[in-house]
Amino acid sequence: MAIIKKTAKKQPKDAVEIKSIDQLKKDLLAKQNDLIESKRGHKLGELTNPRVITITRKEIARLHTVIRAIEIAKQKENK
Repeated sequence: MAIIKKTAKKQPKDAVEIKSIDQLKKDLLAKQNDLIESKRGHKLGELTNPRVITITRKEIARLHTVIRAIEIAKQKENK
């Protein structure tokens, strides 16, 4: 008899917390500062997991994308 494993359901992407542009920009600045610190630590040999740099860069790109999408949506509303 086969054993069926139950996996945890992932939350849908629509269930993400909605933030204002100001909150997103604060998060963006924090991530950019984290990236700078990670790069500095990597150069000094203090960084144990260099993949953190790649992950942080992708998170920064996602934040830029979300901010831009909100700005475009607001422009369309005003027209």
